[in-house]
Amino acid sequence: MLDIMQIQEIIPHRYPFLFVDKITELEEGKRAVGYKNVTMNEYFFAGHFPDEPVMPGALIVEALAQVGAVIILSEEGNKGKTAYFGGINGTKFKRKVLPGDVLQLEIDIIKRKGPVGIGKAVASVDGEVAAVGELTFIVK
Repeated sequence: MLDIMQIQEIIPHRYPFLFVDKITELEEGKRAVGYKNVTMNEYFFAGHFPDEPVMPGALIVEALAQVGAVIILSEEGNKGKTAYFGGINGTKFKRKVLPGDVLQLEIDIIKRKGPVGIGKAVASVDGEVAAVGELTFIVK
């Protein structure tokens, strides 16, 4: 398990753009499960939406990507590098993510060629899928 301090040693993201609170499973280069505790104090709820706070889909995808970055950047040969988005494919949103939810973020790396790879991503709350898709990354 990785706590927030260990996550920050691997990826460069910081508040207010760090969307992973802990990693409970990590298989370097292959798979990880992380969590984001969604609270009413999140800065984005002030404008999305004031009368019905909903976590923006783009930030759910970003949270998934950050877990993916932990998978890739925890590998010895990638330490100190940065993982960038190369594409977001087939993403679908199936459930709102609301204050009080614990967002589970699962990524499986399904393809790699050199510095480029694809991860199958699933975000869920209490076993109910909130978002699914494939994320392409490039490591530099």
